[in-house]
Amino acid sequence: MSIPVIDLADALAPGGARSAAVAAQVRAAGTASGFFYVRNHGVPAALAEAQYALARRFFELPLADKQAIDLHRSPSMRGYEAIGAQTLGAGARPDLKESFYCGLEYAPDHPYVRRGYHSYGSNQWPAALPEMAAQCAAYTAALLALAQRLMQLMALSLDLPEGYFDHTHGNPMVTLRLLRYPPHPRDADERTFGAGAHTDWGAITILAQDALGGLEVCMPGGAWVAAPPMEGSFVVNLGDMIPRWTNGRYHSNPHRVRNLHSHGAPRYSIPFFYSPDYEARVEPVPTCVLPGAAPRYEACTVGEHLRDMYRKTYGLGNAGAAMA
Repeated sequence: MSIPVIDLADALAPGGARSAAVAAQVRAAGTASGFFYVRNHGVPAALAEAQYALARRFFELPLADKQAIDLHRSPSMRGYEAIGAQTLGAGARPDLKESFYCGLEYAPDHPYVRRGYHSYGSNQWPAALPEMAAQCAAYTAALLALAQRLMQLMALSLDLPEGYFDHTHGNPMVTLRLLRYPPHPRDADERTFGAGAHTDWGAITILAQDALGGLEVCMPGGAWVAAPPMEGSFVVNLGDMIPRWTNGRYHSNPHRVRNLHSHGAPRYSIPFFYSPDYEARVEPVPTCVLPGAAPRYEACTVGEHLRDMYRKTYGLGNAGAAMA
């Protein structure tokens, strides 16, 4: 089994000529590994290239400049995270990656910020890169539009109205992450990863990866397969929120990273994590529950789902959020 490639041409707007055909492909991917590539996705190549260039400049900054915006200085957990600070795989060694988190800006008087909801708030930016805020905001806006369109196509794939999930987009939880993986150690053991095996907790992840590769996906039968980069495409994977919405019909499969093919060069990737409004309700949709049958998942809010995932993950011994 391989990871399918879905062409979004003529399906990027509601009512697009190919929307039904694309929705059928989303259905096939969702019921398999929950992973697929998208091309002709509407995000300008120049914007993505500028984001990569920015990531390289950021990670080349002196360590003191990066540590000055350590994410633990931020109430919304945005900023720099050092190598080894996160352990995603149960029983694995600390992940060999460093990262930077940012997201949508929510003002201090926003109700969700006042309530202390996770990931709502402001960003931290390095003083040495004054252009970073504007570039990340532009990239985030483009990926947010794509994520919300993918949610519409997912609705169609479930035989629901195209706008079924639109009401959940009000105050979305969005995290943009820049990642740098050093070369994989030659003496690494089987417990060493750039990012250990995990699933993502939210709704949709859209990943840009450089030409070096390293992403691996666990397929339904348990085999791990490479998800090599394809020029001009993104890798999309469904997070743990989607099985709750689809009553287990669509899958959120484990994935991991090992920078094995770079010939000594660092690997860069840029994942964009999308979840709906913190207070949006998540419950199995009617087309996924047989008449008279009890849903497999209880209804909850987005925030309750994420808090539950934190509890389960910490109970397994992992050290951080499932974001790779």
